[in-house]
Amino acid sequence: MRMRDWVVLSGNANRPLAQKICEKLGKPLGHAEVRRFSDGEVFVEIKENVRGRDVYVIQSTCRPVNDTLMELLVMIDALKRASAKEITAVVPYYGYARQDRKVAPRTPISAKLVADLLTSAGATRMVSMDLHAGQIQGFFNIPFDNLFSSPVIMEHLKQKMVGHTEIVMVSPDAGGVERARAYAKRLNAAVAMIDKRRTGPNVAKAMNIVGDVKGKTAVILDDMIDTAGTLTEAVNAVLDHGAREVFAAATHGVLSGPAIERLMASPIQQVIVTDTIPLSEQAAACRKVVQLSVADLLAEAIYRIHNYDSVSSLFI
Repeated sequence: MRMRDWVVLSGNANRPLAQKICEKLGKPLGHAEVRRFSDGEVFVEIKENVRGRDVYVIQSTCRPVNDTLMELLVMIDALKRASAKEITAVVPYYGYARQDRKVAPRTPISAKLVADLLTSAGATRMVSMDLHAGQIQGFFNIPFDNLFSSPVIMEHLKQKMVGHTEIVMVSPDAGGVERARAYAKRLNAAVAMIDKRRTGPNVAKAMNIVGDVKGKTAVILDDMIDTAGTLTEAVNAVLDHGAREVFAAATHGVLSGPAIERLMASPIQQVIVTDTIPLSEQAAACRKVVQLSVADLLAEAIYRIHNYDSVSSLFI
């Protein structure tokens, strides 16, 4: 009898990250064929026995989000019907997370819809990283581990900020102040916040800055950078208030639409993202974008989950 046998599989969203995670775990990436019928429908065939095994499916629901989400759902369904014992969906980037509440009449709560789809498909546990809103964990009736990229980003910032005596961690909105405070505590930095107004989808206007940034090196922290509209507005606002130079750090580098053009035209020094989402060719070639890997962190979390060890102690 195989005790606690397990396998790691991946969809097509971010196979390089899955390979790195498996290298850290010392396990080969399991064989799963994920392809399309001629009309675009997703076809999945698990190429190895998963009966009675614990399965970890690594799949960010990133661009193209609808395709990668459907791949994940079909993979989970295939595993359930193949009698996998436990199915853990490891979703480093959780798509549709920005629609976590009704912001206007007759709008959906898509983050809840995706939670229902994953649970109905057969997922028995969820793992994600830096959710856009922490309360999304409450949309699931299965165990949910929300990991943080802070150990990886913080280590890079510590090296990058050597020689910078006055540092201020800047939150681009009120919702991110707790994140900025956590970084500031460990980097012995000040905290500031930008008061912004969102005038439409992917459109934000920086209004005021709460806190002192004059003469300091500012690091703008966020969970994701999509079109970089909010970020470039924040950079200009911080510099207008006297900051010496500006860096930015975010877990998820969505970097869609005009993001790279905006970053290249911006006076920002460096943009730090992780590999929860693979960079496009344009983003990878951008000299201002630095990508860090969270593979070791995800691998350690998977190992601890499988062995019933503490995951929260990774972030103490």
